[in-house]
Amino acid sequence: MRDVPEIFGSLVFNDDVMSARLPREIYKSLHKTIEEGTALDITVANAVAAAMKDWAIEKGATHYTHWFQPLTGITAEKHDSFLTPQPDGRVIMEFSGKELIKGEPDASSFPSGGLRETFEARGYTAWDPTSYAFIKDDSLCIPTIFCSFGGEVLDKKTPLIRSMEEINAKAVRLLRIMGDEQVTRVNTTVGPEQEYFLVDKETYKKRRDLVLTGRTLFGAKPPKGQELDDHYFGVIKPRVMAFMQELNVELWKLGVYAKTEHNEAAPAQHELAPVFATANIAADHNQLTMEIMKKVADRHGLACLLHEKPFQGVSGSGKHNNWSLSTNYGKNLFKPGKKPQDNKTFLVCLCAVIEAVDKYQDLLRITAASAGNDHRLGASEAPPAIISMFLGDELTEILEAIERGEHGENKKAETVLTGVEVLPDVKKDTTDRNRTSPLAFTGNKFEFRMLGSTFSIADVNIVLNTAVADAFERLADRLEGAKDIEAELDKWMSETITAHKRIIYNGNNYTQEWIDEAHRRGLFDLKSTADAVPHFVSEKNVGLFTKHKIFTKSEIVSRCEIMLENYCKVLHIEALTMLEMARKDILPAVVSYTNEAAKSVKLKKDIGISLENDAALDLCGKLSALTNSLYEKTNALEAAIDGENKATGSLEASAYYRDELVPAMNALRAVADELETMVAEKHWPYPTYSELLFNI
Repeated sequence: MRDVPEIFGSLVFNDDVMSARLPREIYKSLHKTIEEGTALDITVANAVAAAMKDWAIEKGATHYTHWFQPLTGITAEKHDSFLTPQPDGRVIMEFSGKELIKGEPDASSFPSGGLRETFEARGYTAWDPTSYAFIKDDSLCIPTIFCSFGGEVLDKKTPLIRSMEEINAKAVRLLRIMGDEQVTRVNTTVGPEQEYFLVDKETYKKRRDLVLTGRTLFGAKPPKGQELDDHYFGVIKPRVMAFMQELNVELWKLGVYAKTEHNEAAPAQHELAPVFATANIAADHNQLTMEIMKKVADRHGLACLLHEKPFQGVSGSGKHNNWSLSTNYGKNLFKPGKKPQDNKTFLVCLCAVIEAVDKYQDLLRITAASAGNDHRLGASEAPPAIISMFLGDELTEILEAIERGEHGENKKAETVLTGVEVLPDVKKDTTDRNRTSPLAFTGNKFEFRMLGSTFSIADVNIVLNTAVADAFERLADRLEGAKDIEAELDKWMSETITAHKRIIYNGNNYTQEWIDEAHRRGLFDLKSTADAVPHFVSEKNVGLFTKHKIFTKSEIVSRCEIMLENYCKVLHIEALTMLEMARKDILPAVVSYTNEAAKSVKLKKDIGISLENDAALDLCGKLSALTNSLYEKTNALEAAIDGENKATGSLEASAYYRDELVPAMNALRAVADELETMVAEKHWPYPTYSELLFNI
C-alpha cells in the first residue's frame, strides 16, 4: 500500500490544491466566500472552474457533475463532458464559472411531496463551496444543493447548512453574553458510525427478496446465530479484511476520515467509523461511504447489505450519529472538564440540549422513521421508539443539585484495578456508555443511536441544530434583560431541569418497566413510521422550523408526504415480492417435497407395511396442513394488497399498511419459515440463513 498521507485526499480539490493552483487574490476571495458567506464573484468562479478542470483532467476525468442529495435518501448526478466543439471540427476542454456555480437537472422525477406538478420539470443545483469537489468514476463531482424552479428546497443539504448557520449565530450570541470574547463561530461536528453486512454475492443473487428489497422476507432462524458473542470484535476473516483494506484506500483518496473498523455483534456484520468532521462534510462523506462500500464489495465477490434489518432474529444495522459543538478556537462546548459543576458553559449547553430534546422528541423520532427501521427499533439491538437521554450518575446528580439551588459535587475518579503488577491500572470514566439509550451523553458529545444504516445523517442534525438553537435564542433573550447574568443562568438551569428532567433516564431502556414509566412521564411512544411522521406537521414543529427559516410550511408538509409515500411504496414492493416468492417458488417446492413423501407412504401401503407411527405419514400430514395454511395466507396477503386501493391519501394509506398489510406479511412469513425447517434442503428454493451468514 502507498503511504497513507500521500494518498489521502489525492482525488479531492482541497485547500492545498487550491492554494497551489489559484492566483493569490482568487484564493483569498474564495476563502472569504467559504468562511464569511460573501457572494461569489463570477471572475473568481471562472478562475476556480478553470483550475478545477485542469486538475481534474490531469487526474483522468473527462466529465463533471453536480453531485446532490435529493429526497430519495441517496445521491444523484448528471454527467456532462468538458468537451466543447470548435468551428474547424476539433474540440477543446472547457469548464466555465457559470457551469461550476449552477446546474439545471430535470426535477420532475425526484420526490417533491406535491410541491410541484410533474410537468414542472426545471430544477437547479448550486455549488456548495464549503464542501470540496472530488473525482469519482472519472468525473469531477461538485457538491451542490438542489431546489425547484420556484425556490422550494428539494434536497437534504440546504436545510442542514441553514441549521448549521442558525445554531452558529445563536450559540455565538449566547456565549458572548456569557462573557466569551474569543468566540466568532460555533461549528456543528459529527461522526457517524456505519454498520453493514457482507454476504457472498452469488448467494445473494439467489435471494429475490434481498435483490429487490434489501432484506430477507422469508428465512428461518439458523441453528447458530450470535448467541456465543463470538463475532463481536473477533478476528476479521481474510476475505473481509481484503475488502476493508481496499475500502479504506478508496475512502482516503476521497478525503473521508475512515478510522475504525471491526466485526459487529451479528455474524457477517461489520462497522466503519470516521473521525469527526463538520456536519455537512460528514453528511457528504457518509453518502460516499455507503456508495463506495457497495462498489468495493462487488469487486470482492461480496454484496454489502445496508438495510436496517436484513435478517429476522439477527441484530440489525444502525448508524450512530455522534453530535457536538465546538468554537472557532477549538473549545468543545460539551466537554465537562474535571469539575463539571464549575463549568458554566458546559452546564448551560447541556441544559439547552435537555430542553430541546424533550420539547422536540417527536421530531427526533421522525428522523429515524422508515419501513426498514421499524423492524429494528425496539428489537433489543437498537433503542426502543421512545426518546430519552442518558447522562450517567455524575451529571444527573450535579443537575439534581442545581435544581435544588445547590452546588453539585463531582465524583472522584475511580481506578479499575487490573490485579497484575506488570499491567497498568486504568482510570475509570465517570459515565458509562448506555447502548440502550436513544440519545446518550458519551463524554464530550451526544450519540443518537436510533438512525438506521441506510439513513442520511442530515435530518437528525437538522433537528438537533434547530432545536438547540431555539433554546439558545430564548435564553439569550432572557439574559439580555437580566441585571445579574450569573444568577439568571442559575435560575434558568434550575427551571429547565425541573421542566424537562422527564427525558433523562439512565437505566435499561429495553425493559417493560421503562416503557411503563415513560408512559407515566408523558413521553411519546411512536412505534411505527405511520405513527411518527404525521407529527412532523404539528403546530409546534412547523413553528420551530419556520421561525428559524429552515423550512417553509409547504416544504414541511411536502416532506411529511414524501416520508409517508415512501413507507407505503417500500411495503408495497415487499408485499408483491413476498407474493411472487410464495406462489412461484415456495408453494411449488413444498408441494414437490410433500409428493415425494406421499410416494413413500403409498409404496409402503402397496406392499403391506404398517403405517402406524410412520414418520413419512406424519410428515405428510404436517406438510399438508402447513401448505394449506401457506396458500390461505398468500391469498390473504393478495387481498390486503388489493385493499390498499380503497385508502384515500398518504395518511390513510400508511395507517392501512401498518394495520393490515404488515400483519398479513408477518402471518405469511411465519408459515413459510416453519415449512423451511421441515422441507429437505434440495427442495427449498432459496439459500438459508446459515448459507448467507456463515459462508465467507
